[in-house]
Amino acid sequence: MPQPDRLPGTPDFRITLPKGGGQAHGHLLAQFGGNGTYKFLLREGSVVAADAWPGLGDHARRIRTDLRASGDLVDAPTGPGLAQAERRWVATRDIECNSSSAAAALVYGYDASGPESWRTAEGHPLADYLSTGWRPPRKAWLVRGSNVSGHNLVRHLWLQEGFISLAAAHLPPVEETDPTKSTLRRYVEEGYEGAASYNQKRGLVDELHAFLTQMRVGDTVATISDGRLHIGRVTGDAVQTSSPDGLSNVRRTAEWLPRSHAYEDLPEEVQQKLSVQHDVVDLTGVLEVFDGLTGRDEGPAPAAPGAEPATERPAPRELSLPHVTEALADDLLVHDRAWLEEIRELLIDERQMVFYGPPGTGKTYLAMKLAEYFGGGPEQVKIVQFHPSYAYEDFFEGFRPVEDPETREVAFRLTAGPLRELADLALREGNRHVPHFLIIDEINRANLAKVFGELYFLLEYRKKSVRLTYSGDDFALPPNLFVIGTMNTADRSIALVDAAMRRRFAFVELSPRTEPTAGLLARWLKREGKNVEPARLLETLNARVNDADFAIGPSYLMKPGVYRDGGLERTWRTKILPLLEEHHYGESLDVTARYGLDALREQHP
Repeated sequence: MPQPDRLPGTPDFRITLPKGGGQAHGHLLAQFGGNGTYKFLLREGSVVAADAWPGLGDHARRIRTDLRASGDLVDAPTGPGLAQAERRWVATRDIECNSSSAAAALVYGYDASGPESWRTAEGHPLADYLSTGWRPPRKAWLVRGSNVSGHNLVRHLWLQEGFISLAAAHLPPVEETDPTKSTLRRYVEEGYEGAASYNQKRGLVDELHAFLTQMRVGDTVATISDGRLHIGRVTGDAVQTSSPDGLSNVRRTAEWLPRSHAYEDLPEEVQQKLSVQHDVVDLTGVLEVFDGLTGRDEGPAPAAPGAEPATERPAPRELSLPHVTEALADDLLVHDRAWLEEIRELLIDERQMVFYGPPGTGKTYLAMKLAEYFGGGPEQVKIVQFHPSYAYEDFFEGFRPVEDPETREVAFRLTAGPLRELADLALREGNRHVPHFLIIDEINRANLAKVFGELYFLLEYRKKSVRLTYSGDDFALPPNLFVIGTMNTADRSIALVDAAMRRRFAFVELSPRTEPTAGLLARWLKREGKNVEPARLLETLNARVNDADFAIGPSYLMKPGVYRDGGLERTWRTKILPLLEEHHYGESLDVTARYGLDALREQHP
C-alpha cells in the first residue's frame, strides 16, 4: 500500500502526554480531509491515552473503539509507579487521521485544537505551518512609524506619499505570496542571525505575519504621530523593496483621511488598544469606534451589480450608569438620595470604590444592591472574598491542577480567575455598554500587591494595557468593569491600607455615628412596624464606645430572629457583647455592666 504524501516543507510534530505518559509523533499530509484541512499521519509507536474524557465526540469515540478492536492500538507497557487508571495504548501502525485536531483527540482522549496541540521539537505550534484561515471581511490595524530608529516616518513619508511600512532591514527576499509563520521564521533566522535576540526575532515574525498575510486591501489602518491619531484604508498588497535609508523595506499603499484626532480625545477603549507596545497591532475590536470617528469616510466596498444597498450600522451605545431613583433610595432606606447619587458619580469618575466601616454597617449588602442596580441585574455582578492566602493565581489567572473525573489524571492548565472571567464577559460583543461589577469582600485581608500584581497599574491607568505574567497577552481593564471593595475597620490583624491602595480607590465611610447608617435601624423598624427601642439602645451603646472603628452597626438588629421571644437579649449576648469584649481585651472592664441591655435601659428607661 503506497504511503500518503507528506506536506512539503513541514516538520515532524509531537504531543507529550502528562505525568511521563509518553509521546505521540506525526506529520501533515498533502491531502485534504473532509473538513477542508490537511490530513495528519499519526506515526507507528505513538502513545495514546487509554481512556476517553466525557466530552469526547461520538465519532472520535467510535474511531478509538475500532482501532482498539482491530489491534491498531494495543496496551502500552506500564511504567514504574503508573497507576491502573493511567494505562496507555500504543499505535502498532501509521494511522491516517482526517485532520490534526482529529489526531489530537485520538491521542488525548478529549477534543483538542490540533494546530495548537501539536508542536515541533523546538515548541513551535503546527498553526505556524498553515496558511491563513478565515478572517473577518474587514479588520483594523495599528502600524507604528513615528519612531523608526529615531525617524518619524508618519510625518515625513507615510502621510505625504500614501503608504505604511515595516523596516525589515535584514529580511531576505520573501518568495511566497502569503507566507506562513514557519516560513517567515526561516527568513528571520537567516537574515537576523546575530542582529537580534530570540525575543526580538519572535516579535518580528508575528509583526511580519500580520503585515504580509493577515492584512488585506480594504482594511482600516491607523497610526499615531505628534499626539494625533491618523486613520486610513489599505489600498495595496505588500511589496518588498530596498528603501534608501533602510527604514521602510516592506510597504503597503494606504489612503489617509484628511482629518486626524487628538489622542487625549479618543474613547478610552481606543486608548487602551493603542497602548499595546508592538509595531503592528490588531485593532479589529474597536473597528466600530473607528467607523464612528470617520463616519465611514473611507467608504464601503463597492456593491455587486444588483445587490441590495448596505444598511447603516447602528452607532455603538454609550456606557453609562442609571441615575438614582426615589424607589432605590426607599428600598435601601437611605434618607438622602443625593448621597446615593454621589456614589454613582464616584463610580463613574474613579471606577473603583471601597466601603469601609465597623462590622454590621451593611457594606457588602449595599455594594451588592448598588452593583445589581447600576449593572442591570445579578448576571453582571461577581463576588469574591479576599483572605490572607489569596493570590494572583486565584484572582486573575494562573496554572492550576485540573483532574480528569474519569482517569483521575492531573495536569496543570492556565485557568482564568474571577477578574479575568468578568473582564472577558464585559468585553463580549454587545456587552461593552453594559456596566459589570466585581465586589471584593474583605479587601484588606489579602496582600493586595501580591493579589493584583501588574493589574495594580491598570487600576490607576485605565487607558493603558500591560503584558500579563502567565498568558503573555496584552490586557487592559474594560471601561465597563467597576470594582467595589468592602473593608472592616475593626479588623486590626491586617496592616493599614497603603498609600498605593488609597490612590487607586475612592473610600466611602459607613459609620453608625453618621448618616445614612446612623438612622438606618430606626427607619427599618418603622417600615416593619416594630418597636423602635432597639434603635435607641444601639444609639446609646455606640455613644459609650470610645473607638469609632468598634461601633456596632445596625445589621445585627435587622434580622427576624431578633424579634422573636428573647431574640434581642440572645443577639446582644452572643453577637454584640463578644465584639466589645475583644475590643476591651486586657482592660479588666466589665463589658456586661457597661454595654449590657440592663445598663443601657437604665439610661433610657
